[in-house]
Amino acid sequence: MEKIRLGISACLLGEKVRYDGGHKLDRFLTETLGEYVEYLPVCPEVECGMGVPRQSMRLEGAPESPRLVTVGTGRDFTDRMLNWAKKRVRELEGEDLCGFIFKSGSPSSGMEHVKVYEANSPARKMGTGLFASVFMKHFPRLPVEDEGRLHDPMLRENFIERIFVFKRWREMLVQGQKLNRLVQFHARHKLLIMAHGARHLRLMGKLVAEAKGRGSIPVFAEYEKLLMEALTLKATVKKNTNVLQHMMGYFKKQLSGREKMELIDVISRYYNGDFPLIVPIVLIGHYVQKYNQEYLKEQYYLNPHPLELRLRNHV
Repeated sequence: MEKIRLGISACLLGEKVRYDGGHKLDRFLTETLGEYVEYLPVCPEVECGMGVPRQSMRLEGAPESPRLVTVGTGRDFTDRMLNWAKKRVRELEGEDLCGFIFKSGSPSSGMEHVKVYEANSPARKMGTGLFASVFMKHFPRLPVEDEGRLHDPMLRENFIERIFVFKRWREMLVQGQKLNRLVQFHARHKLLIMAHGARHLRLMGKLVAEAKGRGSIPVFAEYEKLLMEALTLKATVKKNTNVLQHMMGYFKKQLSGREKMELIDVISRYYNGDFPLIVPIVLIGHYVQKYNQEYLKEQYYLNPHPLELRLRNHV
């Protein structure tokens, strides 16, 4: 797979573009995830014509439609930022992005819980940065996160899983919207989708099964919508346990009594919080190879992203 292209707030790459001339370098993003992605840095303030250094800014007014103003002087940059943002997202359509990582808390790039100041009231963390809001509305299916939320192991694993799935989806579309390719894509992602939402898996399976004769464009568009909706749902311990037990069923005729008891014990200990997810995954992977289980060999659930990222060591 080619490197995944991600948009990112430029300060997270160490670029000195913040209001005080500083940066917010994130070494996980640059040094670890950076091995697998190609970043496209964006700094809304600098790109829409504000200098470095500059006056600090904040959101004021109603959380659903805040104004972007300078702290102290109250100069309003809302229209300039929104006009630039609407033009910028149209330019980004041609960049083949598979996601975006925003700067948390930023009045331009914060994805959620950005402070909004109202007259005679305490600030409320109910806003969205102006550029982030325009971006997410323009690209509603693109995986997005902010670097603050990526410190949570479950959210980190979920986001990185989504960008890898989206990259595979994009690569499949490049080959042409053929029903047989959709069938294969769905088959290889079944257990991954199951870990997020059984309801979505049923809807997607029904869509694929009834796709013949409908025309590829509406089918692929609806499938993509359901796919990305499903993957935003958390893959909880309970859901993962259900998938692990489901996979165990593929070995009921091969596992010895001792192997079966070992697998049951490992899955149970994962469910109880004694083991991270990687432990039952590695054991099942061992049995997949030992007993040459062809169906499970094809399942991305076992390897949704590079093992070197060690994401499942912490969930």
